[in-house]
Amino acid sequence: MAFFGIGAAAEAIGAAIGWSELLYRTWYLTGAVFAAAWLGLGTAFLLAKTRFGLAYGALVAFGGLIAFFARRAYPEAGDFAMLLFIGALVLALAIALETYFQNERWPLIAGIGVVGASIAATYFAFFVPLSGSGTMAIDPATGVPTGGAIAGQERLISLVMNISGGLALVLGAFFSSYVFMPKRRVLDYSLDPDQPGEHFVFNLIIALVAIPVNFVMSLPGALRALVTGRIHSRVPATILIAAGGLAAGAGDLLSRLGSTDLFQLGKFLGVSLIFLGFLVSVEAFREIRIPFTRVVLRSARRERVEA
Repeated sequence: MAFFGIGAAAEAIGAAIGWSELLYRTWYLTGAVFAAAWLGLGTAFLLAKTRFGLAYGALVAFGGLIAFFARRAYPEAGDFAMLLFIGALVLALAIALETYFQNERWPLIAGIGVVGASIAATYFAFFVPLSGSGTMAIDPATGVPTGGAIAGQERLISLVMNISGGLALVLGAFFSSYVFMPKRRVLDYSLDPDQPGEHFVFNLIIALVAIPVNFVMSLPGALRALVTGRIHSRVPATILIAAGGLAAGAGDLLSRLGSTDLFQLGKFLGVSLIFLGFLVSVEAFREIRIPFTRVVLRSARRERVEA
């Protein structure tokens, strides 16, 4: 959220007093590259004890694939797209293997990838000339900046980091809701690593369908639990976070496609919903005390996780 705030602050300053090249580069690096990636990494650490690493690894590989196919739009990037694609595949494979063997350190591997990509993105953001005419790309109709003048290498990195991080945030929120909500299992599957490899792959394919189906079929029970006050606070909280991620991502996608009319609205809705999700979760305020004292205004409330 800190990177999101820096990007928003840069945009506000640019709109108020005018854009400088440093401000423009800072806006793109923090808001368009870092924000989604680091939020998604936070989701990875929250779900370290689950099999979500398989999904995270797939998203990293998917982001690398999209960047590879988008390379023709950024000819100045040269062979960088191929290097980025290979790096994404290696990282995705490492994350998937660690998750398969139930190693809770898979988020650390993801973190190494995010840190490495962030360092590379910082270099391209501040030490490579702007592309095209060398001037900043600001939509004259809305005053909203776009990434049109950013170096191709930087924009390819942003694709990988936004796809993996943004989708990890959204899918992780839904997955967390599924874990904590009253469940109705219509389709069964097992991701036990002790089963034969071919059985694991078969069950993994089934899980791609089973989890969404079970999630949808569990919604009526979750709504009843919500109305009666018996639902775990993580469920509405993570659904709000997922909605916020979708809203922010939609604004970014429209901006990348050249439409900036709804960019600011998407960002506002995104950060508002994500922050509201944080407030809804009792874990954010598990125990409220008077600062610098031991006086407890509200004790921690224990919540039951549905099996």
